[in-house]
Amino acid sequence: MENRLERLMPIARKEGLLIQEIKDEVLVYDSERKKTHCLNQTAALTWKHCDGRATLEEVRGLLEEEMRTPVDSDLIRLALDQLDRHHLLANRIARSAGKKGLSRRVMIRRLGLAAAITLPLITSIIAPTAAQAGSPCPIPPCP
Repeated sequence: MENRLERLMPIARKEGLLIQEIKDEVLVYDSERKKTHCLNQTAALTWKHCDGRATLEEVRGLLEEEMRTPVDSDLIRLALDQLDRHHLLANRIARSAGKKGLSRRVMIRRLGLAAAITLPLITSIIAPTAAQAGSPCPIPPCP
């Protein structure tokens, strides 16, 4: 049986990030990696509750209240995997032995297509440098 420390959520990274909340999404600019991430509602709420004190089950309950829909613990694990892949966590949580990461495709099959709207999603773009952003030439290059 795992102890409480193993079930704690990681801590959301805040340093080097510019954060803008927009309706049901959160935009995060990572100044270290020069990338912008758009977190959908599920990913944003999961990230918001990554305080290092709450357990996965406590966060699951909070998400169910805020989203007004049942939330599977695996959705939160999927969100944590994505947040970690995009360097938005200050630390990681240990995975249980034998636990394999779930993909969105597997989750859709398991939960059904109707539940796909609640799947966490992080979309990222690389921010252009100042020189690229100020370029007057369209693509393809000017003659």
